Amino acid sequence: MAPAPVDVRVARGEDGTIRIAPGSAAGPDFARAVLDVAGAVLAWSVLGDPGPPVAEVHDVGRAQQWLWAVYGERVAAAVHDCASGAPDAVRVRADPTALAGAAARLGLGHWAARWWPASHTDGIPALEPDVLGLELAALTHGCQQLFDDVGDQPDDCVPELIEDHRAALEPLIRWWRAAPQPADTARHLERVLRLIDGAADAAGLDGPHLRHLRAALDDDGPAGTPVDPGALFARPGGYALAAGGPLATGGRVIARGSGTNDWRRCPPGLVDASETAVTWTARALGARRRIDVEAVAHLAAPAAGAHLVAEVRVDDGRPHRVPLARRDDLWTGHADLDLPATAMPSRIEVGVLLPGFDPGPGPGPDAGRGPGPDARTSGRADRDAVRALVRRRLATAAEPHASDAGLFLAEIAAAATDEDY
Repeated sequence: MAPAPVDVRVARGEDGTIRIAPGSAAGPDFARAVLDVAGAVLAWSVLGDPGPPVAEVHDVGRAQQWLWAVYGERVAAAVHDCASGAPDAVRVRADPTALAGAAARLGLGHWAARWWPASHTDGIPALEPDVLGLELAALTHGCQQLFDDVGDQPDDCVPELIEDHRAALEPLIRWWRAAPQPADTARHLERVLRLIDGAADAAGLDGPHLRHLRAALDDDGPAGTPVDPGALFARPGGYALAAGGPLATGGRVIARGSGTNDWRRCPPGLVDASETAVTWTARALGARRRIDVEAVAHLAAPAAGAHLVAEVRVDDGRPHRVPLARRDDLWTGHADLDLPATAMPSRIEVGVLLPGFDPGPGPGPDAGRGPGPDARTSGRADRDAVRALVRRRLATAAEPHASDAGLFLAEIAAAATDEDY
């Protein structure tokens, strides 16, 4: 059954930006899929109904090339009229379109690349970045009407995606040629590979990986031997959590707890996404008071080069930053606490972040003040909702005909992993 038309509100803001709002894409960053397109930014809530996007149009002339194809002619005309001085707000009906569906899928793919909550602790496998990157290249090529050649759209990067993730081409070809496998998965793989071939040809890319792809697409020979997608993209050496143990010997434990793991404060691939990934222990060493911090590392975390820190706040004092170093599969660090030798604080708050990347704590009573119980509680419900969404998608990916459910190839491969999650 085709989606029904949706009423949207087209309104001009004080700064001249025109907003198209079928609903709301409000919520924390990690629950929104965002796509930079010609003259606008599109956004969807990944936790809500995948309908038309919310659009913030800052250049109506550029946006007119795709507005009608995403929302229908009535919305495109309303945006034009609004920009020309018509009433500041009007309600109009948007028609469901194929490009709107393709754009939503592309936005969700970028969301997965940025916010997928991979966690050994929570049992959520990571997505293979090269597989996801190539499918994003294919989807972007299929959505070229959304983009132009101005060069200010970071999500229009097909050649870069193909070059950066070409290592997955060979295993994707093997997966496509494998037999037996569900027919819908084979069609999904072929569609992605043909779009990559077309995108590479349009961009003038060449090389042994792409020549092999073209030869495979032209070959009508028999299918290959069976393959296990999980094993095909398995990471060498696997991943096993280190035995924790104390960071240093000696001292008396006077307090311990879990810290805040706000996903917004460091880039993906550094810290395990679990709520319990960050822990701390306060120790008494004679008159000194010291805090030891541990954070479970993401399986892709670099052994060197990243300068993560823990932000520690005692009661209402100023935050103190503790450098963290990678030790096995943990980020670890310690620092002295400024505490009276005979008293314990009523609250110790710990969060992890990457300086220079950190946008600050998320919205809530503690915004701008540092990690705290109120901010942790307000973000936890949203993070749990994202985890529930991901678990549902992985459960579907493990079933036959997963490709018919709109899943990404990287999700199907992740659901087939034999790693100990």
